[in-house]
Amino acid sequence: MTREDDGKVKAMWEFWIDRGGTFTDIVALDPRGHVHTHKLLSENPERYRDAAVQGIRDVMGVTGDFDDRSIRAVKMGTTVATNALLERKGERVLLVITSGFRDLLKIGYQTRPRLFDLEIVRPDLLYERVVEMDERLDADGKVLQALDADAVRAELQAAFDDGIEAVAIAGLHGYLNPVHEDAVAALAREIGFTQVSTSASVSRLAKLVGRGDTTVVDAYLSPILRRYVEQVAGALDLGRACGQLLFMQSNGGLTEAQAFLG
Repeated sequence: MTREDDGKVKAMWEFWIDRGGTFTDIVALDPRGHVHTHKLLSENPERYRDAAVQGIRDVMGVTGDFDDRSIRAVKMGTTVATNALLERKGERVLLVITSGFRDLLKIGYQTRPRLFDLEIVRPDLLYERVVEMDERLDADGKVLQALDADAVRAELQAAFDDGIEAVAIAGLHGYLNPVHEDAVAALAREIGFTQVSTSASVSRLAKLVGRGDTTVVDAYLSPILRRYVEQVAGALDLGRACGQLLFMQSNGGLTEAQAFLG
C-alpha cells in the first residue's frame, strides 16, 4: 500500500510473471489480498503485442490506460534472451580482439564431446566480423604496445557503415588493465554504436576464450533485452502506474529493469 497526498492509503496490485517460450503464467495479488492466476500464449500477435502486459490487463480488467499507482510491482522471469540465442535472432555483432587472435573464439578450447565423429559440425558464430586491434599488455597488465587508435577507428567506422551497431571488445590480459578496451569502447560510442560490451566490465575472467565468448553473448543479446524491457516499461507506464519492474537474472536474483542485460 502507499499513502496518497490527502493521507488516505491506496492499495495496489502485485504481479509475478513467468514468460516462457510457449506460455506466459501470471500470479497476481489484488488490493484486497486475493490471489489470481492467469495463463495465455506468449506469442499471439493477432490479439496482443506482449503476453505479460496483456495478462496484467486481463487480470485487472483494464482496457485503456492504467490508473496512477495501480501496480506496486511486477516481477518477471523471461526466456526472451534464451529464445533469441537458440533461434540465432540476436543483434549483428562486431568482435574487436587483440592482433593475432582473430580466430581464437572460433578455435575455442578444441573440446570434442563426440570424440569419434568424423564430421565435426561447429556451432554458428555469434559475431559476423572481426577487427584486430594493434595493442599488447603483458601478463601483469602493463602496456607493452600502445593502442593504434586511428586504425581501430577506421575499421569500426567501416563496420558501422555496413549496419553493425553492436560491438564486443576483448583484449589479451584486458581483465588486468582495461585501458585499451575502454579506449576502443569510447571510439565505438563516438561513432554511434548502440551496444558496446567490454570484457573487463562484462566478465573479468583470466582466460580470453571464456571472457571473449561471454562478451560476445552480451553484445548479441543485450539490445534484444533492452528493447523488450523498454516495451514492457512503456506499456505499464513505469513510474506513474507501475511503481517497480523487476526481472529475474540467471543467478535467480531480481534486478531493476534498467540494469537487466544479456
